[in-house]
Amino acid sequence: MEIKITTNQILKVLEILSWIIFIGLCVEAGGILVNTFITLFITPNGVVNFWKGKEYLSNLYQYDYGYFMVVTIIMSIVAILKAIMFYLIIKLFLNKNLDFYNPFSLELKQFISKLSYLALGIGLFSISGDKYSELFSKQGLQAVNLQLLNLEGADVWLFMAVILFIISHVVKKGIEIQTENDLTI
Repeated sequence: MEIKITTNQILKVLEILSWIIFIGLCVEAGGILVNTFITLFITPNGVVNFWKGKEYLSNLYQYDYGYFMVVTIIMSIVAILKAIMFYLIIKLFLNKNLDFYNPFSLELKQFISKLSYLALGIGLFSISGDKYSELFSKQGLQAVNLQLLNLEGADVWLFMAVILFIISHVVKKGIEIQTENDLTI
């Protein structure tokens, strides 16, 4: 007995995975925002509610309130940009904007361009969080594990942004060729 997996089945699995990742990223972004708000405006002991990097963030909060705020803002921006990226992917699945008979479309080009800009933003903010954290280690604070703050992989995000930007321009050229072919028929 042979099992055949169709493209529609793969797309359905990818849609479900996108929803799971999107929900996880929204929980992460919301957790960072709520914990930051609680720590800054309600109780300074709220810093222990951060589920990742709480030792580092606690030391940072005790060292300097402003530094803590900047790091948590960078963490929030990165988490929100990741959530927006998966929101766009889910939106693509739900709106069914892709026409598989004419794959080169303006919607696809805009979608890929938006993803490339989001990846660029994630990469740049991750780099800024990394450089900002290096500043603290030079001032005597413990070195930070960027993975605990979800700021790791800046180079990968920048690499992905470049690749998506190139694909966006390939799609743009495909749109031009497809339009040219439609006019000649």
